[in-house]
Amino acid sequence: MRKSLSWLVLLVCTAACAPKFERPNLSVVSIEMQHGNLFQQSFQVKFQIQNPNDRSLPVSGLHADLSVAGERIASGVSDRAFVVPAMGESEFDMTITANMALALLKLANQRSDSIDYEMSGAASLDLPFMHNLPFHQSGSLSLKSFR
Repeated sequence: MRKSLSWLVLLVCTAACAPKFERPNLSVVSIEMQHGNLFQQSFQVKFQIQNPNDRSLPVSGLHADLSVAGERIASGVSDRAFVVPAMGESEFDMTITANMALALLKLANQRSDSIDYEMSGAASLDLPFMHNLPFHQSGSLSLKSFR
């Protein structure tokens, strides 16, 4: 009984002394079409991670899905590792390849200069207490680059 109580006190003290960790913020800064044709497009997606903590944030990779007009048109992965400094931010780019033909056919009757998109996924973190940093963001993509 005394041994169990000692372990319990040790665990409580360890938890109370553990440094607080605020969840970092990952957002999509921009999505730009690099090149493409009707069947395949290449997009450069720029992400930003803000780290509000007093220790660095090691990122080991990222995966992302791009949906346009409700249709998932692309997925991408990156295994490029980098570190976000303590109380700082980092931007990084990722190229994804897509097939927007179906989404564009769906939108052919609309008279809009832009279409809605959703970008979701997660950054893989090299931390013992947090392995994934999920994100979800929506916005508009200009159709001028497709004309």
